[in-house]
Amino acid sequence: MDIVNSVTDLIKKPVTDAGYMIDDILYVEEDGNNFLRVIITKNGIIDVEDCVTVSNIINPLLDEADLIEESYILDVCSKEKGCE
Repeated sequence: MDIVNSVTDLIKKPVTDAGYMIDDILYVEEDGNNFLRVIITKNGIIDVEDCVTVSNIINPLLDEADLIEESYILDVCSKEKGCE
């Protein structure tokens, strides 16, 4: 199973239980850095606090599961605002 599918299986329920939906998950390399990009949405507008909330939900899950061997940056962002 690839990283994206493994991460999706791990975080989908906790994120959904918190009232958010996962629009997409990407694992990409940009400028020599690996990014795990989790793009979220919900009914209503996503703001920075929503991204922080979801990050705080999934970060400990990712740390405990240790699915990704190399170092990476977790980037939780919204579909509406885009990701950086």
